[in-house]
Amino acid sequence: MHKSLHQPLGGNQMPRFAGISTMLRLPHIEDAQQQRDLDAAFIGIPLDIGTSLRSGTRFGPRQIRAESVMIRPYNMATGAAPFDSLNVADIGDVAINTFNLLDAVRIIEETYDGILERGIIPLTLGGDHTLTLPILRAMKKKHGKVGLVHVDAHADVNDHMFGEKIAHGTTFRRAQEEGLLDSGRVVQIGLRAQGYTAEDFNWSRKQGFRVVQAEECWHKSLVALMAEVREQVGGGPVYLSFDIDGIDPAWAPGTGTPEVGGLTTIQALEIIRGCQGLELVGCDLVEVSPPYDNSGNTALLGANLLYEMLCVLPGVAHR
Repeated sequence: MHKSLHQPLGGNQMPRFAGISTMLRLPHIEDAQQQRDLDAAFIGIPLDIGTSLRSGTRFGPRQIRAESVMIRPYNMATGAAPFDSLNVADIGDVAINTFNLLDAVRIIEETYDGILERGIIPLTLGGDHTLTLPILRAMKKKHGKVGLVHVDAHADVNDHMFGEKIAHGTTFRRAQEEGLLDSGRVVQIGLRAQGYTAEDFNWSRKQGFRVVQAEECWHKSLVALMAEVREQVGGGPVYLSFDIDGIDPAWAPGTGTPEVGGLTTIQALEIIRGCQGLELVGCDLVEVSPPYDNSGNTALLGANLLYEMLCVLPGVAHR
């Protein structure tokens, strides 16, 4: 049966400053039955009650959508033409409980259970990094343990934060403890700055994760690194989680926990494009906090990185 493919609204059909704000100006589809026709979908999680310093990521999904209006359908660098082969839409936001983090985590997991049951590859607009834990819980039920490409300034493997076991800095320790990750197929890229002890990064190494600190990335292309990453994490389902604070605050100041000495925007593109060929089952872009960047450039970067994630999903056509 012929599949109808949604296309982003073009700038000559509706001015880019007009119209309803959706990711890439795609159709907004809320009906669960209609969603079954989708291959991939953008979904927002306006969460920031798991943050430890500067809040504001609840506004991330809305601002990312607003900044996505300039993105056009074809990737002129890679030849990817995602809308020629995948049916993609914006399915709105998760209706979290903004007064109760643990309940919000439950709601996210249940929502993603439904999304995955409908055969959709989710591309998530965050929201703070707490949200990746319930998504990985849903992924485990659908795909089993997954490999992970995690880009971040921080390892997010704290045992607790102010005594709480679930927060944006504990996500990947909980995921490992709960058996959600295929630990030999986990890579963390861009970790840097200071810690409380050497265990801040070494805990990850002891689990079998590959840790690529930011200093290993300075002054070089990451194409060679990503060839190694593909070799390590390939051979099964992989989840891509990209914290915008992995990028140096010179390019992405609008985030809650900025750290100097980070990745460049070019390296960010190399990382995502380097995931081409992996069995990606979902991606997220988290920790965009618009109140800390009035220019909108951090959200603009986030929107473009999400588009690049779409371009490397399995089944994307190339021209």
